[in-house]
Amino acid sequence: MAPEDSSSELSNIARARTFRAPGRVNLIGEHTDYNDGFVMPVAINFSTTVSLSPIPERRLEIFSDNFQETIVFHLDDKAAAPRHHWSDYAIGVAVMLMRAGYQLNGGRLRIKSDVPIGSGLSSSAALEVATAYALASSSGFKIDRRELAQLCRKAENEFVGARVGIMDQFVSFFGDENKALLLDCRSLEFELLPLSSDAQLVVCNTMVKHSLASGAYNERREQCEEGVARLKSVIPHITALRDVTIEQLEKHRELLRPIVYRRCKHIITENARVLEAGDSLKESDLIRFGQLMDQSHESLKNDFEVSCDELDLMVQLARNIDGVYGARMTGGGFGGCTVNLVEREKVTEFQRVVASGYEKGTGLKPEIYVCRAVKGAEEITEK
Repeated sequence: MAPEDSSSELSNIARARTFRAPGRVNLIGEHTDYNDGFVMPVAINFSTTVSLSPIPERRLEIFSDNFQETIVFHLDDKAAAPRHHWSDYAIGVAVMLMRAGYQLNGGRLRIKSDVPIGSGLSSSAALEVATAYALASSSGFKIDRRELAQLCRKAENEFVGARVGIMDQFVSFFGDENKALLLDCRSLEFELLPLSSDAQLVVCNTMVKHSLASGAYNERREQCEEGVARLKSVIPHITALRDVTIEQLEKHRELLRPIVYRRCKHIITENARVLEAGDSLKESDLIRFGQLMDQSHESLKNDFEVSCDELDLMVQLARNIDGVYGARMTGGGFGGCTVNLVEREKVTEFQRVVASGYEKGTGLKPEIYVCRAVKGAEEITEK
């Protein structure tokens, strides 16, 4: 239940500031971010907003519209620990800001989100980024967006306990209208690339999320780290799979367990695909871009083994439709969404055929979102 209204609360509401942060869909470059590689996400028109009213007390009162629940966090709580609860993402951000030396003011936060939860469209990063922006601004800090993105990632890594890379938080801050973001996850240098007006991004939600997803994510990361450790004995300068060429991988394949070889192969070839996809966008070559999306899915399915029957069915249904440039799973895997690049005039037919075929094949009714690229995090001002 939300905190009760009072005269002081009404005056606080008058001073409330609202901040918006978008979710994202990743066009290509899956699982490369935590390997210091390259990714190409898009900030999309599903967002989380955080409205913050200042209060004199040293606490955060965090109310979620989606969960209809209030959580109170005391800013002087030095022993804050995760509760395995939606509020961990917001509280984790506050903890990391304070650990970085920022003295936060108390506030009453109201969170609203239309980012589908558990779909792989990064509802967690949207919450983290909107919260970080709100807390920093309310407390009078002008913090560099790169630093805020890194603190949001730290919150998810060290407080929530998910070993994610920087991609989701970064694009939520730096995305732009009608642009894809090509990000070097090591240097954090990025380039905004034009999305052709001839094609539409369509995201298909399988409506499943298999229970092994979180454990398998960390397992894949450990396998990549094992690959680096073994290859380092013969390629001393490497610090991540980003530094390994496919020729080097093949030359030293005998050093790796077969499963680790396949994981490494996916990361190395996926990095190359992202860079080629960037060139394809610059040249408006949607056919080549779509082919790279298709190759990415096959690699995720066969080498990284993070797809599932539902994702594979959704991809195959899409590929059978005239006017689809490319289709692939997006996100961590084992459920969630596919991303599709579709000719604009074929979008309605695409939605109908995929929805019908998927429901017939699985008994599940998918959600299909026609998406556009939007600006990154911003303060919303009343007009």
